Amino acid sequence: MNPGKWWKGPVKQQADFNNLLKVLKRQKPSRPTLFELFLNKDLHSYLAGPEAAEWPESRPFRPSLTRMLAYRNAGYDYLTIAASDFKFPRGERRHDGRTISLNEGAMITDRESFKRFKWFEPEDFDTAKIDTLYENRPEGMKLVILSPGGVLENVIAITGYDNLCFILADDPDLARDIFDSVGSRLLRYYGLALSHPYTGAIMLNDDWGFKTQTMLAPDDMQRYVIPWHKKMADLGHSQGKLVMMHSCGQLEAVMDDIIDVIRFDGKHSFEDNITSVEQMYDKYSDRIAIIGGIDVDFICRHTPDEVYRRSKAMIEKTGCKGYALGSGNSIPDYVPMQNYLAMISAAIETRF
Repeated sequence: MNPGKWWKGPVKQQADFNNLLKVLKRQKPSRPTLFELFLNKDLHSYLAGPEAAEWPESRPFRPSLTRMLAYRNAGYDYLTIAASDFKFPRGERRHDGRTISLNEGAMITDRESFKRFKWFEPEDFDTAKIDTLYENRPEGMKLVILSPGGVLENVIAITGYDNLCFILADDPDLARDIFDSVGSRLLRYYGLALSHPYTGAIMLNDDWGFKTQTMLAPDDMQRYVIPWHKKMADLGHSQGKLVMMHSCGQLEAVMDDIIDVIRFDGKHSFEDNITSVEQMYDKYSDRIAIIGGIDVDFICRHTPDEVYRRSKAMIEKTGCKGYALGSGNSIPDYVPMQNYLAMISAAIETRF
């Protein structure tokens, strides 16, 4: 891996989670603030450096500790992570390692299969991972807790997308029961996570849309999905934590629900072929913080200098008031490392 001119080693500034909190409150942080949902494993190893490489393979939760050190060295004020290994059951799916059908692996198709379904419970999974991160925490950092998929994503995985559409039309009571079974467990999961002293904020990660519209009709989103997100956001707010949303897709039809009903503090995930982050900031930054947004396809296809210039322009455009710099989604292994490093350099090198 060749960092080129874009990596000068671990940042020297101390992490300060208050910067992310200020962004989510639509205030100006003390310096440009970075946000990334995920980095790839090669970047974790590279950014964590020789300190992590010397840790024994047997060290408990070594990958998570490596991620935390990588985020710290790259200038992030937090680490995104699941609170435990809690998840929802999955059926068998054929996939090539990168794509998964939304119709394969359906386990609930009717009332009888719903009755037979064996759920996992969040209380059966401990938080030893975040306990270990807390014990080894860099000064100033906190955790942004992610879920094991969201309400809609997990329902689709359990029922299959096409089959869910049939259930919504043919048996609304069954649809309600499935959504409630998923939503209530995610609510309990976040309740456990919010009780931990290292939790700084929560993110509800749940892809709601295609390129052109929401995956379900807005009425169905408002009937089955949005109320559970509101309950989770209300829970976070009741405990003094800010709450972010990660969702891909065209969500214009439910943006008022996202902002005014659920009351998310920040929205993450943007694509240029839907609505660019620049346009989203212009339209919505007076109502919700805009997080990330430098399109992943743009980062992949353009030169490091072009990525740097767009990132720098976004910092200058926003003054980072209600804005944190990052990709439109995450940094998978096909993103050129120099391009990613060029993006974060725009923040690291800027001082207000």
